[in-house]
Amino acid sequence: MRAASIYTIALLGLLEAGCLDSRPVHYYTIEPPPALVTRSSPAGPALTVGDISVPSELQDGRICYRIGPNQVGSYQFNRWIEDPGKMVSESLVRTLSASGKYRSVMEASSSAAGDYVLRGRLYDFDEVDGETIQTSISLRVDLVDMKSRQVVWGDLVQREEPVRSKTIQEVVASLDRNLQAVAKETADRIGQYLAAQRTTGGTNE
Repeated sequence: MRAASIYTIALLGLLEAGCLDSRPVHYYTIEPPPALVTRSSPAGPALTVGDISVPSELQDGRICYRIGPNQVGSYQFNRWIEDPGKMVSESLVRTLSASGKYRSVMEASSSAAGDYVLRGRLYDFDEVDGETIQTSISLRVDLVDMKSRQVVWGDLVQREEPVRSKTIQEVVASLDRNLQAVAKETADRIGQYLAAQRTTGGTNE
């Protein structure tokens, strides 16, 4: 009886402290760009999109936010269904493929082999709260020539996108729009570099 009373008191204490929160966890994902049916370019290089690394705060799945320059937090009950780095790489593959400029565009795997490998790091992928609410994405990508094993090009794409209302659904929708724009800008910059290389005879094809 004494043990049961102690258990009851302990349980009530946990409930009061919020340790046994019964709220459900909601999961979200980013919809990658549609896989458009485009003709690949037989003369274009083959690209492999490698892993996109992410900072530690994005690795546990919780959707992150920032308030001001120093405060960082995350939503305990709102999470990504997969790693943000994976969502970014999928968007890059779809966007690069849709351009029709490449012989092939593949995700990294044991069997994938390309003329160039695209590697990257995602620095920001979060909600930013200030006078207005927006989302921020900061993505660094490097292009590696597989013949020389050297980084031949690199760039940082940073972009903010407004959030239409203060709901988690609108935050996710804003990140969705933002990522599509970042992937498009990244793909355009890669295309410009490779086109310039082809003009000067410096391609890896």
